[in-house]
Amino acid sequence: MIELYTWGTPNGRKVSIMLEEIGLPYSVHRINIREGEQFTPEFVAINPNSKIPAIIDSDGPDGQPMTMFESGAILIYLAGKTGKFLPETLRARYEVLQWLMFQMGHIGPMIGQLHVFLRSAKVEVPYAIERYTKEKNRLYRVLDKRLGEAEFLAAGEYTIADIATYPWVARYEWHKTDLAEYPNVKRWFDGISARPAVQRGMAVPG
Repeated sequence: MIELYTWGTPNGRKVSIMLEEIGLPYSVHRINIREGEQFTPEFVAINPNSKIPAIIDSDGPDGQPMTMFESGAILIYLAGKTGKFLPETLRARYEVLQWLMFQMGHIGPMIGQLHVFLRSAKVEVPYAIERYTKEKNRLYRVLDKRLGEAEFLAAGEYTIADIATYPWVARYEWHKTDLAEYPNVKRWFDGISARPAVQRGMAVPG
């Protein structure tokens, strides 16, 4: 059994989508980040960085419980555990990992900052909105170019790179993006949106 500690954010939904896709049994623990539950001693013991998501796998690599935090690391862990959504051949595997790191290092942080300044900042900061909007648009162009060359982000198949990126694109309205301007991204997004496991994972924690 996997214990999933999460909230309804793109990073949290990466892991719930992955768990639905691989079909491992899991239970959900809601960590209300609006109420600061990520800073409780109980959760800090699971993730010292006080961020969701995190998991505890009762059946770790050595048969002992395994605790994991950082969404990208969790995806790699679950892919390794099940042999799904991360190719075995080295060239394909590294291609997937570079697009996963693209999401972790660029898509998430930059779009996340744009969400903060568009939706949460107590005062409008035009410089920040302009800066992160320009970077968001650039990243969408990178995605659109890549998805004009291939059906999925890497290795010619649906992988953890797509699973990681999808929940951020799913908030396109939050960051004021018209997907029609990025037809290859829209085609990819619509296809992944139709997957039943993705639909179930996006509904977590409910």
